[in-house]
Amino acid sequence: MNNVRALARKLWQTAQQLLLQLLFPRRCPVCDGIVRPFGAKICPECRKKWRPVSEPWCMKCGKKLRARQELCADCRSRTHVFERGRALYEYRDVAPAIYRMKYGGRREYAEFFGEEAARRLADFVRQVQPDVLVPIPLHRKRMRKRGYNQAALIAKAMGKALGVPVREKMLLRIKNTAPLKAQNPEERQNNLKKAFIIDQNDVKLKTILLVDDIYTTGSTMDEAARVCRAAGAAHVYFVTVACGVSS
Repeated sequence: MNNVRALARKLWQTAQQLLLQLLFPRRCPVCDGIVRPFGAKICPECRKKWRPVSEPWCMKCGKKLRARQELCADCRSRTHVFERGRALYEYRDVAPAIYRMKYGGRREYAEFFGEEAARRLADFVRQVQPDVLVPIPLHRKRMRKRGYNQAALIAKAMGKALGVPVREKMLLRIKNTAPLKAQNPEERQNNLKKAFIIDQNDVKLKTILLVDDIYTTGSTMDEAARVCRAAGAAHVYFVTVACGVSS
């Protein structure tokens, strides 16, 4: 009986997803046109336009390097709280898509990004063996305005593909930080102090993999990692959709 109910529930969920796609066709993250064929997440011809970050990359933060060396200039000049991270794409290639995902209501892009991260960064994830994926949270005011947290949607798609649990509510953002885009690293770091708290007292996790859309200076990841380490996590890594290019 339980198997029959589970099958019926799965069929109902599939039917709902198909109906939603018929009423609200999925948009391609590259060209923003309606994806063909039906059910795909990216246009076949658009897939070739985005190339994942290739070596050499920084062995600490994963930023694309112009020359082969161990660390980027940023990571040579500061000490990070997180252990290591990787990014899927260079920001300059996917910036329009990330903007539409965050501010244009294109939440469906997150599923594509999460599945691609799971596929292309699977070796890194297997290497660090996370107990859980934890998305970088939005403050409740931004959450109300946007209606969703793109980092949480990316993490859910990643977790489903990799078979790793996601704890969306474990990390909370209690400080509505000012936009970080125009700030220098020191300003970002000060802005993010005491921005996060752990909402679950009994964490008992050895390794946490943080998930977000963009990595820039690392201030956000460092502050989130600091809170996770203070709560008892021994190792904190991260994955993001995009990162910048360093020297």
